[in-house]
Amino acid sequence: MFKSKHMKAIGLSVLVLAFGCCLGVRAEEAAPKVDTGDNAWMLVSSALVLLMTAPGLALFYGGLVRRKNVLSTIMHSVFLMGLMSMIWAVYGYSLAFGEGNAIFGNPMQYFMLNGVGSLPNADYAPTIPHLTFMLFQLMFAIITPALISGAYAERIKFSAMVAFTILWSTLIYFPLAHMVWGKGGMFNWALGGSLPALDFAGGTVVHISAGTSALVCALYLGKRRGYPQTPMLPHNLVLSIIGAALLWFGWFGFNAGSALSAGSLPNGANLAASAFAATHFASAAAAMSWSLFEWIERGKPSALGVISGLVAGLVAITPASGFVTVPAAMLIGALAGGVCYLTVTKLKIKLGYDDSLDAFGVHGVGGILGALLTGIFANATINPLINSVYKVNGNVVNLQGGTAQLVNQAIAAGITVVASVIGTFVILKVVDAIIGVRVSEEAELEGLDVSMHGEEAYGDHEGHIASPPHFPAHHAAGTPKLVDAR
Repeated sequence: MFKSKHMKAIGLSVLVLAFGCCLGVRAEEAAPKVDTGDNAWMLVSSALVLLMTAPGLALFYGGLVRRKNVLSTIMHSVFLMGLMSMIWAVYGYSLAFGEGNAIFGNPMQYFMLNGVGSLPNADYAPTIPHLTFMLFQLMFAIITPALISGAYAERIKFSAMVAFTILWSTLIYFPLAHMVWGKGGMFNWALGGSLPALDFAGGTVVHISAGTSALVCALYLGKRRGYPQTPMLPHNLVLSIIGAALLWFGWFGFNAGSALSAGSLPNGANLAASAFAATHFASAAAAMSWSLFEWIERGKPSALGVISGLVAGLVAITPASGFVTVPAAMLIGALAGGVCYLTVTKLKIKLGYDDSLDAFGVHGVGGILGALLTGIFANATINPLINSVYKVNGNVVNLQGGTAQLVNQAIAAGITVVASVIGTFVILKVVDAIIGVRVSEEAELEGLDVSMHGEEAYGDHEGHIASPPHFPAHHAAGTPKLVDAR
């Protein structure tokens, strides 16, 4: 009898152990799996997008200003890499990607990146760590306010720029990121949005918001002293060409990385490869288009025209990159090159605003154009998800290019413009009342490198290097006084 009871106990233990093992296997099978190839691609893409801000945008903008303002202009991009990273970690990521309502995410869900770890977030990117997804999105948050700096370059107080950026990112960028990419966001066609606007890599979130906000900044601050009577030519186009080339290079991470995977969909479509190809050919077409317009009108194509055109093409293809064919991408790029050229060379002069580095003419206009053309050329053969994911009352809605989707894109772009314009104006009024946004006439004439940062990019006219901020010139024996390098 004892033996019988003993055998029963052993048998029961074996059954319990076997059942537990089965549960363990099921739990392991149900756990999210990280694809190492996808993760590697997304980490590289994150680095590429960060490279777009510095050195890419920093050099592109820095070369376009006068020599007395090159460091202050570069400083905008470099400083924002640090500032936006801190804001993002504390509450920005949570406000953009936490589960909230149609406009805001929950600012406490991922506060201080709590809960953002090595396991994937199945809603956003099921094959990479949540941490990797967060880092990739951070790089977009860094470059967007840096784009605006092209409009207020050479005349804004550095302290005002910092305060403006904190408020602008909190009240405009993070909500727009949630509306387009966050779960339950108003424009998110894949995760429960009510207005299905297609924006693969940030046409509305990044370029329309930054570009229209840039125009408001340019109008609010007013023209640079002497503009347009005094020529304000780029001081070093070589820097700008290098910066533009780095932007083109980094943009592959910006757009192709937005596939959030290096792999293919079940039907074989590879969004990363499609976006990569569309990005390249759109930029090439835009560079040729801008140059052709300039060649016809002025008799000579310029290096500045080529790099301006290629950036315009990159901007316009951004929302469309994961939805359109290569021929459509080339057409989008060609149109962007021509339209942005006319905006910068005709409309800007006719209206008389001083958008220092044409942030509105390239990013605002290019972004709006790209968003609308996405509604025309979106193709389910490139991205079959647009024909199978979005539903209304349980019925699948086709989001391919056509009149209906064009209307969706126009509404989303319009809401973005209105929110950016009103929000930017209010923020500028607040910052102006508390800090003051524009430098004094004396500081502007001296140059922001010296007046805001106490240093020079190239030293004085005699070849001497200016003293660093912590070692003032009047304390340095034998160091000549800083001079105005206009």
